[in-house]
Amino acid sequence: MGKIIAIANQKGGVGKTTTSINLSAALALEGKKILVVDADPQGNCTSGFGIEKNEQENTLYELLLDECSTQECILRDVVPGIDLIPANINLAAAEIELIGIHRKEFILRDALDYVRDDYDYVIMDCPPSLNVLTVNAMVAADSVIVPIQCEYYALEGLSQLIHTINLVRERLNRRLDVEGIVFTMFDARTNLSAQVVENVKDNVQQYVYGTVIPRNIRLAEAPSYGEPITTYDPRSSGAAAYRALAVEVIRRDDPSEPEPEPLSELTAEPESLQEQPASKQKSLQDERPASGQGSDTLQEQLSPSEWG
Repeated sequence: MGKIIAIANQKGGVGKTTTSINLSAALALEGKKILVVDADPQGNCTSGFGIEKNEQENTLYELLLDECSTQECILRDVVPGIDLIPANINLAAAEIELIGIHRKEFILRDALDYVRDDYDYVIMDCPPSLNVLTVNAMVAADSVIVPIQCEYYALEGLSQLIHTINLVRERLNRRLDVEGIVFTMFDARTNLSAQVVENVKDNVQQYVYGTVIPRNIRLAEAPSYGEPITTYDPRSSGAAAYRALAVEVIRRDDPSEPEPEPLSELTAEPESLQEQPASKQKSLQDERPASGQGSDTLQEQLSPSEWG
């Protein structure tokens, strides 16, 4: 029976969709068969796999409203080893349309029961809110992975999310557990990222993955090309990090799996333009800001004094 994992955090911009796409792709590289469920009305997980979300006849919205079967809304092999249940903006209406529906929290679980045996893992990308879509995902899931951005407000809302998970476990899904917390957008050049990691480790009881996901321009670029990082730039530090995370996820279920190799790339400087795949170098040169314009480093966004 396939394991169902929800990627959830009600805070936006913490890397849920990036983790859903790239963890799934990395698991597929390990020989696992994956189903990705896009449960976010923004549909970014769908477009991140190169699928035109607004052209899909059957999506998660139609599945929740019982207008199609689970098999009918699955897109096969969007990436080798990965199937996808897409979503688009129509899903935003689901919460209203499900009002008064009996056992509405169990609709997604019942739908996935038909296909979960066909996969090793089902990865669900949850919306940045604690609504009926997120509750449906948690009721269907065996566990939850919580991405946390390595920035000042990392702990904000985490206690509320853990409380929601505990409520779902007590009332709707007794097998639900926190699979682990994964740090994203880690910048080794700043003290702030290291401080956030230590602060979270000191304040949570849940498992924290040893792999941290670096702040990496390749990860930011890959969705615009409709590719996971493992195909867009498999040599990047972002790709290496998600491959290591995939091995950690597998080892949680099967300790006989070999441990991931240490990621020396996480302490390296960001890749230069010359390391960019040749097919993409020209577009980057055209889009590159003039000297002194723009920066994605945490050090320049938040000074150390703001941490205290």
